[in-house]
Amino acid sequence: MALTGRAALIAALGSVPVGIWAPGWTGILAVNVPLAAACACDFALAAPVRRLRLSRSGDTSARLGDTADVTLTVTNPSGRQLRARLRDAWPPSSWQSGTETAASRHTIAVPAGERRRITTRLRPTRRGDRHADRVTIRSYGPLGLFARQGTHRVPWTVRVLPPFTSRKHLPSKLSRLRELDGRTSVLTRGEGTEFDSLREYVPGDDTRSIDWRATARQSTVAVRTWRPERDRHILLVLDTGRTSAGRVGDAPRLDASMDAALLLAALASRAGDRVDLLAYDRRVRSLLQGRTAGDVLPSLVNAMATLEPELVETDARGLTATALRSAPRRSLIVLFTTLDAAPVEEGLLPVLPQLTQRHTVVVASVADPHVARMAEARGHTDAVYEAAAAAQARTERRRIADQLRRHGVTVVDATPDDLPPALADAYLELKTTGRL
Repeated sequence: MALTGRAALIAALGSVPVGIWAPGWTGILAVNVPLAAACACDFALAAPVRRLRLSRSGDTSARLGDTADVTLTVTNPSGRQLRARLRDAWPPSSWQSGTETAASRHTIAVPAGERRRITTRLRPTRRGDRHADRVTIRSYGPLGLFARQGTHRVPWTVRVLPPFTSRKHLPSKLSRLRELDGRTSVLTRGEGTEFDSLREYVPGDDTRSIDWRATARQSTVAVRTWRPERDRHILLVLDTGRTSAGRVGDAPRLDASMDAALLLAALASRAGDRVDLLAYDRRVRSLLQGRTAGDVLPSLVNAMATLEPELVETDARGLTATALRSAPRRSLIVLFTTLDAAPVEEGLLPVLPQLTQRHTVVVASVADPHVARMAEARGHTDAVYEAAAAAQARTERRRIADQLRRHGVTVVDATPDDLPPALADAYLELKTTGRL
């Protein structure tokens, strides 16, 4: 219970001094008898808070950057009208900075025996699960002089999913895929191509593609055409170790890797390939296998939502062993990791042959666009030093990438905005050349 500001002001203006004596103490206490009576009446008429019944409904998930509406239903079973101020508390990352107060506080009036609904609109600023905290209600009497206050716990969880901003590239990549897989057959026989059809020989065709048996049965020379195989296995491996926590722009490297992985998964599932996910640092953080083409993207988004970088060094041997167990037959393994010298040379390179001797391996790495801006800086001494440091960093990344390529690895190194389409192009190139 609490005395409101209005009641305090009235008490200050209309108080009557009353002398009080007790053994060893004498004093004067200001008492406003009418106000005291009014407050007692106001308190008696205020609806009790503890008897209120609260429940939730609404959105259980939202993409990062979008809004989520959570409805709170307040039922007043008492015989007194509820006049209240209500605070629906959520973690600070549930709103953009400075908007929490306006979004979480509501004024509500519920007649006796009725219910009302109020909606709290969340706009989360981070991925992951957001759990509702306490609902605090301050119930006022009809005069607004006195209030009852209490809290209720009404559980609810909103899962904030990765934003998948690279979705805008999907139509153009699907168009290239249709040209590759549906409308244009290739004549070159590759490791990952399957027979498509026969057609008449045209001067300039590769003579190795001539089907002599079919030619013997007809009057023209027939050649085989091939198309990239379907139902290939793709394993997306997210390195969630300490290097994935480095911020590039406003988000960790891990978030940029997720965006590129989602675009590749969407493209590969449309191509008829099977896509699995492994997130690993020193142990398995997430393992997603066996999803159908229609379910793979929602499952990936949901699995990635709660992943966070771990401030530990990634165990490259453990990652490799887990990837090999997750991909028992020949697959495309796409490893999202750093191109920093120490983690690659001391961790990845010694175990890389175990992957490349059985699988096609792609390493996708997020480059910092700030380094590119530093490399172009000129005009004063500090800028020249920054440009020199940036040039040295880029040279080191190229050296590490060249070491990986010498082991037969395809390396895609690009900024967060460019990595998703560049990785999709690398996948299509592997299909075109029959390496997948």
